[in-house]
Amino acid sequence: MTMMLFSLNTLADNPRLTLTTDLGDITLELYPERAPQTVANFLQYVEDGFYIGTIFHRVIPGFVAQGGGLTFDFVKKKTRDPVINESINGLANHKGTVAMARLPHPDSATSQFFINLEDNPHLNAKGDKPGYTVFAKVVNGMDTVTKITQEPQGRFRPQAPDTPVRILSIQYPKD
Repeated sequence: MTMMLFSLNTLADNPRLTLTTDLGDITLELYPERAPQTVANFLQYVEDGFYIGTIFHRVIPGFVAQGGGLTFDFVKKKTRDPVINESINGLANHKGTVAMARLPHPDSATSQFFINLEDNPHLNAKGDKPGYTVFAKVVNGMDTVTKITQEPQGRFRPQAPDTPVRILSIQYPKD
């Protein structure tokens, strides 16, 4: 496992991280200026090694691929306190963007995130109705995300791949 420690103060404007999964790499570009608390929360989980070994446990083709909270045997990992909702940041839930999963309460996001597989405007903030905070986008590796959606499902959980797709490491891209 390769883990690089870093501080938000030393990162480029839009830092990139590569998630290595069982099916390939996914490189994310983060947007700390648009979602500062959400990005700081995500990076703290990365720095803590929290995501290593978590799986994509909710995969709905044509909608989202969600992960970042359960182990391969579907045990929910203990999280830190929730982060405030920053969905009114001008970033929309378009195909390839990454947003925080949450419960019905808008300020309930902890570690779980999802990759939008299509444009999902119904997940955006509207008026005084909070949405789901977009904080990153996939800049390389949508083919890997597609592979995740093509895995057979339903053996253990209705929306989970039969063979768990784990996050094996997260690091800065080499290029």
